[in-house]
Amino acid sequence: MNPSFKYIVPVLLKLLLAAFLVSSPSCKKDSINPNVPDVYINVTIDPNSTFYQELNTVGGWMYLTAEQPSRGIIVYRYDIMEFLAYERTPPNEPNKCCTGNVCTRLIVDGFFAQDTCTGTTYNLLNGNIFEGEGRYPLIRYNTTFNGNLLRIFN
Repeated sequence: MNPSFKYIVPVLLKLLLAAFLVSSPSCKKDSINPNVPDVYINVTIDPNSTFYQELNTVGGWMYLTAEQPSRGIIVYRYDIMEFLAYERTPPNEPNKCCTGNVCTRLIVDGFFAQDTCTGTTYNLLNGNIFEGEGRYPLIRYNTTFNGNLLRIFN
């Protein structure tokens, strides 16, 4: 074994461990979003069908309905084999109502979803706040896709 190799391996392992610890989610109790709707999500669709035509191409998106108290699901086709799914209830001020008693919801425009009352804009590629105020990112659901069926669940 090369002598320099035996010194590099421990350093690389330490760097990988440090990167893992920095990137892992925080265990702080206050980082949990209290606005997450308590709803069971388990939806399976065929995104290649004409019924879900908006999802047939990368970058396509559509709204799906879900049981109350959810306001629905935003499904976004990230690439040919990966989908992202988010709760349509805004994560920061979900019960805020603005003009004409219209309560807040998320509306998709391209790569972004915007809260209709607060104006906060979220990036659909990662769920983070792009512009505006707020503490929490979009509420993301798990997805699996086998080439034919897409399952969205929590």
